[in-house]
Amino acid sequence: MAEEFVPPSTLADTKDCGGSTTGTKRTDLKFISYSTTGDTSYPGDACGRLVHGNAQIDNLQVNQTCTATTFQGTINQQAWKGFDIKHPNKKGQRLRHICLEGPEAGIYVRGRLEGGDNRIILPDYWHGLIDPNTITVSLTQIGSSQDLIVDKIEWGKTIYIKSGNASAIDCYYTVHASRIDGEPLIVEYQGETPAEYPGGSRQFSISGYDYDARG
Repeated sequence: MAEEFVPPSTLADTKDCGGSTTGTKRTDLKFISYSTTGDTSYPGDACGRLVHGNAQIDNLQVNQTCTATTFQGTINQQAWKGFDIKHPNKKGQRLRHICLEGPEAGIYVRGRLEGGDNRIILPDYWHGLIDPNTITVSLTQIGSSQDLIVDKIEWGKTIYIKSGNASAIDCYYTVHASRIDGEPLIVEYQGETPAEYPGGSRQFSISGYDYDARG
């Protein structure tokens, strides 16, 4: 429908549909009751969307606390950030993981060095996205002790590894870095709710609290 939905100013402005065909529409900042069956008196300039106090659409339930722009309710009070999916190889089961947390907006890349290769070439998209001074490298030797060392990092793009005992390099690696495309995270601050965060919040949303891009 082409018309834009305008939510009521308060829930008291709406009439509980109760699953029937009656409801309310907006005209001149007022809400009037109407029936969708044989209603010829409804103003033509009113919003063309129904406003339901209670409704169920397939598996979506709306219970007098949902509008077009604001969600009110309880979502994950512990604020753990996770996902829940169908199990990839066990029928009738699901898989749930919780996201790793940290005091920065960080990214990583991982892989393996073998066959004489001693260079970790970082992705092109890291340039301008991360602070090169925050790059850290973790190495896991495979097969034997190789006394591995980060020799140098060139231009934040290539990491050179060397073996302190001249062994052939065979290792797994993980490289982390902090992003620079936003203001630094303020990890600790005074306040009772996330609304008192002293920095901007446009670059992220807070699980269990805020799903708007405000800042």
